[in-house]
Amino acid sequence: MASSAGLALCGHALVVRGGSRLLATSTSSSDGDSLFIYDCSAAEKKSQENKGTVVRRCTALTFTASEEKILVADKSGDVYSFSVLEPHGGGRLELGHLSMLLDVAVSPDDRFVLTADRDEKIRVSWAAAPHSIESFCLGHTEFVSRIFVVPNHPELLLSSSGDCTLRLWEYRSGRELHCCPLTSLQEPTEPWSDKRFAVSRITYWSQEDCVALSCDGLPVVYIFQLDAAQRQLVPRQLLTFQHRVWDAAFEEGHGLWVLQDCREDPLVLYRPVGGQWQSAPESAELRRVCAHVRVNWAMLEGCAGVDSGFSSLYKATCDNMTTYLKKKEERLQQQLEKKRRQAPPPGPNGPTKKMRAGELAQGCSS
Repeated sequence: MASSAGLALCGHALVVRGGSRLLATSTSSSDGDSLFIYDCSAAEKKSQENKGTVVRRCTALTFTASEEKILVADKSGDVYSFSVLEPHGGGRLELGHLSMLLDVAVSPDDRFVLTADRDEKIRVSWAAAPHSIESFCLGHTEFVSRIFVVPNHPELLLSSSGDCTLRLWEYRSGRELHCCPLTSLQEPTEPWSDKRFAVSRITYWSQEDCVALSCDGLPVVYIFQLDAAQRQLVPRQLLTFQHRVWDAAFEEGHGLWVLQDCREDPLVLYRPVGGQWQSAPESAELRRVCAHVRVNWAMLEGCAGVDSGFSSLYKATCDNMTTYLKKKEERLQQQLEKKRRQAPPPGPNGPTKKMRAGELAQGCSS
């Protein structure tokens, strides 16, 4: 089964079905989100079909494995399906969450729809009856940013979150198999080492069971090896760049393409050499693809300097005890200062002793 690749920039969501003739895109405007499906089966002849308007802002798209439908997840927590075969069919509500959806995926056999939301949950629903829930994958402590069903190990799921972890699941049972904290793989001297971040892309190379992660706004790409037999993820390499990484995707037989925030060198191609991923030398193919990206750079440059798309999704923390203790200390200091101001000034032989009225009268008569 071909895998899906995608790009999310400036409020636009773009999903490309790798190895397929179809491409889907949802664009935001003041009138709502419009969904388009393109048939790119012939390079010289492309057809565009407007599937209509999405009810709420689209947050994720994916094709079903059969490519008969496209699933659209939105910010209100709903998933709509649009038929690829029916030219003028509208969207059909499939399922809903109580919180914002951030990603949607399907199993390779189209039996299950997997959804990830802002409230730390991954839900596995039956595609034929979405109200019937097979399982929940619970364990993340922040919003779930991306999910990915491993195509050549269809029982396994990869997920990432604002808690800076990459997790491996057996999703039908909801069992967590492995958790890898991404912060443990960073160098503490890096300028972004203390920054909160979430994974914005999970891409997979079936030939070598290799996983690559790009992170929202960071100049890095994480490389992992999936050990399916041992049910674990093995960290292999951390690729660093001079510019922010916008996206990354494997191309079977070629290597890892990395899109970065640099007009002069927008794309970098990495290939495995001696067990390590290294930048490929410049070639005619690389120059040709980079030229196409530069021509369309205006579409991409709006992302430069834009705040993280996930920054507003983190849970707000409220430490009431710290605030209470701070105010209590301030009150005690104010009371001590007030007592010092009200105390009588000391006499020549030390502090003045306060005498009773009878003692004062007796002293005067003597």
